[in-house]
Amino acid sequence: MKKLILLLSLLFVTLGNSQIVEPVKWKTSVEKISDNTYKLISKASIEAGWHLYSQNVPEDGPIPTTFMFDDENGAFKIVGNTTEGEGHTVDDPVFEMKIKFFEGMATFEQTVEVTGDKNTVHGAVEFMVCDDSRCLPPTEVDLQFNLFDKNTSPKVASSNTQEVSAISNTSDSKSSSKNGLWGIFFIAFFSGFAALLTPCVFPMIPMTVSFFTKQSKTKAAGIKNAIIYGLSIIVIYVLLGILVSLIFGADALNALSTNVWFNILFFILLLVFATSFLGAFEIMLPNSWANKVDSQADRGGLIGIFFMALALAIVSFSCTGPIVGTLLVEAAAGGSQVGPIIGMLGFSLAIALPFALFAAFPGWLNSLPKSGGWLNTVKVVLGFLELALAFKFLSNADLVLQLHWLEREVFIAIWIAIFGALAFYLFGKIQLPHDSPLTHISVGRLGLGLLVMSFTIYMIPGLWGAPLNFISAFPPPQHYSESPYGVGFTQLGSASANHETIPEGAHLMPPHDILAFNDYDKGLAYAKKVGKPVMIDFTGHACVNCRKMEQNVWVKPHVLEKLKNDVILISLYVDDKRPLLESEVVDSKLKPGKKLKYIGQKWSELQTIKYKANTQPMYVLMDHNEENLIDPVAYTPDIEEYNTWLKKGISNFKK
Repeated sequence: MKKLILLLSLLFVTLGNSQIVEPVKWKTSVEKISDNTYKLISKASIEAGWHLYSQNVPEDGPIPTTFMFDDENGAFKIVGNTTEGEGHTVDDPVFEMKIKFFEGMATFEQTVEVTGDKNTVHGAVEFMVCDDSRCLPPTEVDLQFNLFDKNTSPKVASSNTQEVSAISNTSDSKSSSKNGLWGIFFIAFFSGFAALLTPCVFPMIPMTVSFFTKQSKTKAAGIKNAIIYGLSIIVIYVLLGILVSLIFGADALNALSTNVWFNILFFILLLVFATSFLGAFEIMLPNSWANKVDSQADRGGLIGIFFMALALAIVSFSCTGPIVGTLLVEAAAGGSQVGPIIGMLGFSLAIALPFALFAAFPGWLNSLPKSGGWLNTVKVVLGFLELALAFKFLSNADLVLQLHWLEREVFIAIWIAIFGALAFYLFGKIQLPHDSPLTHISVGRLGLGLLVMSFTIYMIPGLWGAPLNFISAFPPPQHYSESPYGVGFTQLGSASANHETIPEGAHLMPPHDILAFNDYDKGLAYAKKVGKPVMIDFTGHACVNCRKMEQNVWVKPHVLEKLKNDVILISLYVDDKRPLLESEVVDSKLKPGKKLKYIGQKWSELQTIKYKANTQPMYVLMDHNEENLIDPVAYTPDIEEYNTWLKKGISNFKK
């Protein structure tokens, strides 16, 4: 999982869906410091959402930004190193190191001393740029710095603009972002319904609705007041989401999911919330707040209704606070500045809807269940869920620090203990401080207990290496464990079961031992030998969505069976920085006058020229004549969609 956030997937581009993306534009200028000394300034304008990485990146990290200046004629000499701006430094859990990057604008400066008659300095910059779902491969851009006459006064600058283009399907990126926000909304919406079923909120529904219907002169007025009340609830919580976004800002929100201290803070915060829900104590806002708000609620009119809604938010805080806090943590950790706002919109909408609906149809109030001990049971269940979620954040911190304290097996064991305890609680075998005496178990509680117990049993094989695809987003990855191949599993045995010998240039990808080549020609030759179609996997060591596909989609039995038996996999890493053999160094077809120096450049140019795309992941199924069997696809998290694509391509090969 090294090199992750970098060559992420600039999604595929085929047919009429592609368009040109220019996430970075370079602009050069020159500043005269003294008679013979100049400062060469390179400014990168970076589109919103994209990251440009620092010049100083630890080994095995992302591709750093690198400047080269052509002084072979000895007309000038470099003074010191190229300096750069402050940028942002984060603890990246994937690269397992501190990484510095730039957003919006990045400035790099290099001082030179001119020793001859030099009017122009030529240079180049190699860089990589990524957003949250895709990356461009390493790109080299020529830079030109126009020096002015030595008699010109200092601080006068000239400029020359260079632009970088990348082929990309931006609609996929927007769709991915949109899907993430919809996910936040629906999780928050259902969390709002869960908050409704707590002792602090549920009893307020009939009381508040009855107040509006009885105090209003007409039924229509009662409905209108209840709707205004509901809208006020939405406004209050959305304002809270806006406040969180403004306090943190976009940069901080992007750093939350990768910063070790934020993850530890969230772990502690969720532990406090969980402990509160389990009955150890209640999180209360000061009583003086509620009293002041209540006094304003007596004013009547729209202002009075708004303060009634605010009073509900304050009084119910002991139940809703932990849920709201968890939602804000999750939404913020997603890295989107609008995430907390969307989360609070979904949460408050679920809270507000019942008040409007029951005001419109007061007869429905008779169908509401009576308040009782079951409301506390809801709180306790939520407490167990928050306790389980807390360890996800602790796991993130452990991954960043590489302490190996919370490896996959330990994490799963903790979850088994938590959900096992929840099952015993639902079965009445565990009693907590605020529980009412339990004389019998309701059918609903029994059903939920059986469901939780089934989930607990489902996780047990994970201790011995089972992938647990249902919860794949939560535990640490399979390689971050005591037994990456599973307890009692030997790689040699698996290899011999599928391949008598491993062909030259091939290897077995753990933990499922898919036969894979990293060389195009060797893989194609082997495919011809065994009579199977080729699947090209344009990928990157730093590609997040590539790893997601490998861990969540490729592992499915019906997909894995095809990858192991029906195709020959050729994985081409576009960020492979190993130098090409001297005999393989050729002129670049995309950049006349340039040479291809690295293996990754070779594969990146192949993808760009042949498939009109430079995004990863991208999957191509082709025959032995190197003709496509089916249109290529990019990141495809839908397992059945990806399997159908594989099946159809393989079927076309057999025709």
